[in-house]
Amino acid sequence: MFVSKRFCLGRSKMLGFLDKLASTEGKAISLYLPQGTPQARMENLLRKVFAATAIPPGVAEAIADSRMGAAFFWSPPQMYVVLPPFPIAEEYITDGYDAGLLRSLLSHDFLIALVLVRLGAYSIGICRGTELIGSKTGTGLVHARHKKGGSSQARFARHREKQIEQFLGRVCGHVREHIEPRARSLDYLVYGGARTTILSLRKRCPFLSRFDDRILRTLLDIPEPRQAVLEKAIGTVWSTDVIEWCEDDS
Repeated sequence: MFVSKRFCLGRSKMLGFLDKLASTEGKAISLYLPQGTPQARMENLLRKVFAATAIPPGVAEAIADSRMGAAFFWSPPQMYVVLPPFPIAEEYITDGYDAGLLRSLLSHDFLIALVLVRLGAYSIGICRGTELIGSKTGTGLVHARHKKGGSSQARFARHREKQIEQFLGRVCGHVREHIEPRARSLDYLVYGGARTTILSLRKRCPFLSRFDDRILRTLLDIPEPRQAVLEKAIGTVWSTDVIEWCEDDS
């Protein structure tokens, strides 16, 4: 019987974890599955790794749920599935604890833009690696919804829609101001905030469509965008999920 636990590590702690893993002696197998690996291919490789041994429940599901691919390290009675914050590019399987591909991925200082927005507040950041190298945070007046009925509600709704349009227009201007000078070298774009507001911003800001193929993820649990929230979001973008399975002898 296997028991599992899941934990999340920031960039520096994850690199330390990989160093410790790579120095572990004993028989092991390392498997890298790139972003977009078909389910059938993934299951076939896992069967190859485990051979006649039963695949622990939850391993295949955890890997399949990752949008970035996964790295798998197995040395009975213990195994790890690592779900990285950035896409794994190639399939790879070898004997031993080979953490080289993950270390290379997490050591690279990607240039990332973050666009965090909720109605009435925004924060735009550019980071190289985990270092924030440029940012703009601000607010804009957007009234809450009017709950009363009648013609006054309709007038208020039109007024509020105009406020939203003006707010998103200003945000779009600031996005362009900060991202355009680095557009050619930008690796990834990350959105955060309220889903409907993000969708409205993308619709009203055609400039952002230039980066549709570089969208890394959307952080929908971002509270009201502020400088401190932006800085914390960078750490979240760089965090790695690790799932550990161990045999339970009890």
